[in-house]
Amino acid sequence: MARVLVVDDEPDVQDALKRRLERADHSVHCASSTEDALTMLVAGGPAFDVIITDMSMESENSGVEILQAALHRDSLSAVIILTAYGNVRNAVTCMQMGAYDYVEKNIPDVDVFELITLKANRAAQQVRERRSGSGPTFRLGSAA
Repeated sequence: MARVLVVDDEPDVQDALKRRLERADHSVHCASSTEDALTMLVAGGPAFDVIITDMSMESENSGVEILQAALHRDSLSAVIILTAYGNVRNAVTCMQMGAYDYVEKNIPDVDVFELITLKANRAAQQVRERRSGSGPTFRLGSAA
């Protein structure tokens, strides 16, 4: 079981991800704003294993703010950026900053919530391995 933080200002997206991730046996916490997410990231207690965040909420760079705070708190956390308006430049920037993955919300003929759940499961496994010392030595989100 992984500790997962879902950050999205759309309640339907938040609820759908929460349900899917809980079915995959993760402990899911939700935030509906950048401010709430940042508060949860710096709070005491164990770090989140996986953070799934919308790119644009209060600002176009909300996801980047959350990515930076999450990796500052725990460099082993995996951050998956979601966006409704993806572009290659933004995706490359996020990945260079240490994002685990970058996913568009509106992929035709794809169950995006299932895709995100699969990516979160894989990320959680890799984080678990890295924390136990048995995983790869490269940074999540970087090429080996």
